[in-house]
Amino acid sequence: MARLLVVDDKDSIRTMLDMRLTAEGHAVEQAENLATADRALSAADFDVVITDLRIGKGGDGLDVLRKVKERQAQTEVIIMTAFGSEDIRERALELGALCYLEKSPRLASEVVPLVKRALEKRELAARGRSLAEDNQLLREQLERRARLGDMVGRSAAMQGVFELVDKVAVARTTVLITGESGVGKELVARAVHAKSPRAQRPFVPVNCGAIPEGLIESELFGHVKGAFTGAQVDKEGLFQTAEGGTLFLDEIAELPTPLQVKLLRAIQERRIRAVGGTDDVEVDVRIVAATNRDLPAEVRAGRFREDLYYRLNVVQVRVPPLRERREDILLLADHFLRRFGAEHRRPELRLSREARRRLDEYGFPGNVRELENLIERAVALSNGDEMTLDALPAPLRGTPSLPTDGPLPPGFSMEAHLAAIERELIDRALSEAHNVKKDAAAKLGLTFRQFRHRLKKLVGEENGVEPEPEDSDPT
Repeated sequence: MARLLVVDDKDSIRTMLDMRLTAEGHAVEQAENLATADRALSAADFDVVITDLRIGKGGDGLDVLRKVKERQAQTEVIIMTAFGSEDIRERALELGALCYLEKSPRLASEVVPLVKRALEKRELAARGRSLAEDNQLLREQLERRARLGDMVGRSAAMQGVFELVDKVAVARTTVLITGESGVGKELVARAVHAKSPRAQRPFVPVNCGAIPEGLIESELFGHVKGAFTGAQVDKEGLFQTAEGGTLFLDEIAELPTPLQVKLLRAIQERRIRAVGGTDDVEVDVRIVAATNRDLPAEVRAGRFREDLYYRLNVVQVRVPPLRERREDILLLADHFLRRFGAEHRRPELRLSREARRRLDEYGFPGNVRELENLIERAVALSNGDEMTLDALPAPLRGTPSLPTDGPLPPGFSMEAHLAAIERELIDRALSEAHNVKKDAAAKLGLTFRQFRHRLKKLVGEENGVEPEPEDSDPT
């Protein structure tokens, strides 16, 4: 059953249509002019509105049509008139009317199939909206499945990591994250923390290889005043900073052997003692550790305590290298492109087909970190809306190697070869300098002005732009 509104200034027409449409099983309301039609539209939703073109003072059928489309855009409207006009017909259709019907003695019989047609159109539209909503929901579900925190991965290997993180996050269990450099071990640690009951407490990362050996004990456990030269006041350690939260010990294999003993005690007894102190302090900290080394091999070599290894390795999460999940390469590339494009106010950036193909084929020895840095550099160097192969480093562009023996190959161009070498050196310098151009210039033995000129020249040649003269740079 559908809900219908009939608008006509003649009682006889309204009554006739009401009776016929009610007999078809529909619920019918009547309105004699624009004002009563407006009140009806405000009070209820209708599937179909049938209105005469001329409805007395206050407005006409086109006004009713406008009101319907303003209030209930999906409602279908049938316009009736005893005075046909091609101009009015076209205007009604432009405003969204389903059809334009001339009144005749067969009006009631002619309206019935038109109402049926209107209802079928609504049903198809609803199905289309439902399908679009289902597709959007599916896309959102797939996107959620391909992400965990800041990690992105649709491959079976990464889905396994996501599932393991979901399971272990809710427990207090110590977690050991393993994998090559650049795979995103800290992102896994942050995801474990974020999905745990400790999420509202601190997440404290510590790079055990970056702290001098003489300071790491004080950093972890704190010290008391006078414990050593320079200890002017009591200082809490990172265990206490992470109280109630998560302490992430990155590069745990770099921890000196004497500190391994103290860390084992802290994990087992949940108590620490500050350097130079005499009292133990209770701590409530979850330990998540990470390493890119083979810890069992380190244990066999006597460089890592076996008891600490087993204490840390309650649950191990291995993050696969990028070469083992190649289906994630382009997904990650698009992810980084969106991020850096937004940072550079270039959200329209996209990868060219050839650039995508080369990325998909590349081995990425530096894993996700290499891909991230590569995309960031490419965003900075590319022009236009499309990131082409020219914006990628030389290894991905297939730069020819210098002939070392025998005759030069046919078609060899010294200018092209030297330009390729120059571009590769600039790429490497920018990468090592984390895209800081002044530092990259220093690595190449160039002044900043010389570096900028060479960079602009390379980018200009690749994009058909004439570079400015070197002496014109005022910096």
